[in-house]
Amino acid sequence: MAREVACKRCKAVTIGKVCPVCKSTDLSPDWSGIILIFDPAKSRVAATLDIILPHKYALKVA
Repeated sequence: MAREVACKRCKAVTIGKVCPVCKSTDLSPDWSGIILIFDPAKSRVAATLDIILPHKYALKVA
């Protein structure tokens, strides 16, 4: 199974080599915590974290 990595720029979690949210290649295998955003327009958490697209995000990326 492929190891998940998190984008250092937007914190999106992926198994690819390019972030699906911001298209960055600056990814880190060292991350912790997960938040799933389904409807960012109605989510207070998404607003607080400046998330505008539904996706799986890390809470902390090193």
